[in-house]
Amino acid sequence: MLFTQLSVLITAGVLIIIGLLAAIFIDNIIKKIIGIAFIEEGVNLFIIAIGYRPGGIVPIIMPNVDKAYYAANAAYPLPFGLVLTSIVIGASTLAVMLALAMVLYKKYGTLSTSVMLSGNSKGEGKDE
Repeated sequence: MLFTQLSVLITAGVLIIIGLLAAIFIDNIIKKIIGIAFIEEGVNLFIIAIGYRPGGIVPIIMPNVDKAYYAANAAYPLPFGLVLTSIVIGASTLAVMLALAMVLYKKYGTLSTSVMLSGNSKGEGKDE
């Protein structure tokens, strides 16, 4: 069981590192947005791994369950609630980021962040 939690933590770290590398070093804005989504999912996976309890039971009090047994074996429910909230917020922010990418594409005619940072929009720089 410890191997499972360790492998999940390593996977979460790899997702975060891949997302950081994509968000920092890749020039395409859509790929940067995907990198930010990777970071978010890596953090969610990390939080879930923290709430994992080997041999744990579902954190719902059922009838005829001894309270001492429940307290000793129930998984910690707070991380699961936090991740559920994070997924909803992440979907909303992802939609906003993609909408902003569409607006930037319409303005600059490209998805390259280096072109956007140089300030040249479609039609600028042409003498006619």
